[in-house]
Amino acid sequence: MNHSANIDSAEVAKFDAMAAQWWEPNGPCAPLHILNPTRLLYIQKHVQLADRSVLDVGCGAGILTESLATLSAKVHGIDASADVIAAAKVHAESKNLSINYQACSIEEFTAQRNAQFDVITCMELIEHVPDPAQLIADCANLLKPGGHLFLSTLNRTPKSYLFAIIGAEYVLKLLPKQTHDYKKFIKPAELANTLRDANMQLRDLKGLKFDPFTKSAQLQDDLSVNYLAFASKEN
Repeated sequence: MNHSANIDSAEVAKFDAMAAQWWEPNGPCAPLHILNPTRLLYIQKHVQLADRSVLDVGCGAGILTESLATLSAKVHGIDASADVIAAAKVHAESKNLSINYQACSIEEFTAQRNAQFDVITCMELIEHVPDPAQLIADCANLLKPGGHLFLSTLNRTPKSYLFAIIGAEYVLKLLPKQTHDYKKFIKPAELANTLRDANMQLRDLKGLKFDPFTKSAQLQDDLSVNYLAFASKEN
């Protein structure tokens, strides 16, 4: 693997370990299954997906990727974990979905393609890489002029520490311990600056309310824990 890649091998190992259970609704990725319909709704509110070329960066075993494919998008999915990509391929095949999956870093993917995308989704990844600004710049480079980027991440607030780490990992055990590192959480203003540096314009922010007790999620104006961002590349 390219050692200059923007990858934390300890993070990749965590997700490798979850690959076999990724598609179990009550397994270690249960929160992703719950959040997925709400994330998809947010994307659909802002862009038309049919016949668009879409790249899901850090796709895992394909929970969002498959949803995008069912909406007639032409979908690629990349992830640094070979184990989760293997699980993604098996699952997509079982559903008869045509998705181009690759186990690689975004740098490796960029190096081998000139093709650019209408839409890129990058969910819960920027807080897991060594250089978030580089990841956003790489996404911007893969977008067509006027193309759209959707991100989800966690705000760096006391409330998110309490909910996303103490609550989700230790009290409710919704996620494996040490899934998140609070220092890597990103404030919306920081994200806006990083997007601007990458020739992207932040167009919308929306909070995500996750209720572990009702196993439901909804969009909200409060950005203090999980939030979604929609940005467009300048023409």
